[in-house]
Amino acid sequence: MRSGSLAPGRLCSPPVCSLTHRAGLVDIAIEHLMVRKDFHSAFDTCEKGLNSLASDEQDETCSRHGDLKAALCIVGIQALAELNQWQDVFTWVLKHYSETEKIPAKIMQMCILLYTKVAEQATVQEAVRSWLHCSSNMGQAGFSSVAELYVLHVLLPLGRTAEAVELLEDEVGQVAFTQDQRHTALTIVKSHDAEPEPLSHPNTHPDPVEAETAPKPQGSLVRRLNAVLRLLYRSLSIATTSVSSNSLHRALLLLFMIYLLLIRMDPALPSAFPWIHQLYRLFQQMWNAMFGPYYRVFS
Repeated sequence: MRSGSLAPGRLCSPPVCSLTHRAGLVDIAIEHLMVRKDFHSAFDTCEKGLNSLASDEQDETCSRHGDLKAALCIVGIQALAELNQWQDVFTWVLKHYSETEKIPAKIMQMCILLYTKVAEQATVQEAVRSWLHCSSNMGQAGFSSVAELYVLHVLLPLGRTAEAVELLEDEVGQVAFTQDQRHTALTIVKSHDAEPEPLSHPNTHPDPVEAETAPKPQGSLVRRLNAVLRLLYRSLSIATTSVSSNSLHRALLLLFMIYLLLIRMDPALPSAFPWIHQLYRLFQQMWNAMFGPYYRVFS
């Protein structure tokens, strides 16, 4: 029995056990991020998992180690973005990968898209260029996607068309794109370079403020509703000081019936006739309660 209790421990070596535990941290971080919307806890969980991975140097050669590290970084990037701390994203990623060239392609893609969204492509321009010209990264599956995002979302918005043409024609472009893709990309870059900058012509268009503030014609239904609501508001103002709560309840019921008649029901329909008759009776009772003699309240 004693030896049998030790059998499960022998089947799981310490590195595998530690990686399994850290994989659970990825699930916890995702739960904090996607389910609980607790972005601080999601980021802290990712930081804890990454620090734990960094402490075991013997696991770095394992492919699962790299996948867990990338997964924790991806969740951490999303958490920082949700916390509006996007300016710290690339610095934080570089902290855990030490060198730009070692960052996985999918994380480089996320960084490009994030800084493009906030219109700060210049923050990652140099880093992505160094990453693309690293020969060890040219064999990664996402190398072509990083090159495409770099050309379309970094170089072109920054006006670096000459650099984009140079990249498409050098080794990076030959590895990342086929001949047809390079031809299409060059066409896009040259057409972007040929587009004239829009000239500003002040005071050539009328001020749109007047058009926005001009009163808009209202339909007959809206005018009727406004008139009824104004009358009801005056009646309720008097009722709050001079009538009982029973009259207030009737006034609220009257408001609800007005809403049904004018908004939810067509008064022209035959089915609306009983409602109109009931509305008239309630309005008459409310009027008698507020302004008529006491013996006419329940007439």
